[in-house]
Amino acid sequence: MANGRVLHTMLRVGDLDKSIEFYTDVMGMKLLRKNENAAYEYTLAFVGFGDESEGAVIELTYNWGTSEYDMGNAFGHIAIGVDDIYSTCDAIKAAGGNVTREPGPVKGGTTEIAFVKDPDGYMIELIQNKQATAGLEG
Repeated sequence: MANGRVLHTMLRVGDLDKSIEFYTDVMGMKLLRKNENAAYEYTLAFVGFGDESEGAVIELTYNWGTSEYDMGNAFGHIAIGVDDIYSTCDAIKAAGGNVTREPGPVKGGTTEIAFVKDPDGYMIELIQNKQATAGLEG
């Protein structure tokens, strides 16, 4: 499987319009496509910074009539690299987003990170791009 690549991460959401608004207006992604399946009562929306042919995206799945999910404790977060973590967090807050951990160095290291919570409670980690591929080391 050496030639595989990550296509998308699927998140179940309780309010599709609110989630699309968050990922596009607050996080700066684009709505790439939206598909409705009336027979099985669900709608899918794909959002990302670029086309699916260019990189991984997020699939937002809305199961009609389900407004919330048990978050459990297995899922951690989605990580996004940004050029300026401080101005990005300021823009997210100005757009009504919830920054739950202000930008700054990770505990015990120098990699600068922040956390944002989406409308369904999913966590998004922001990592300064110059440090994004180094892991959370000093």
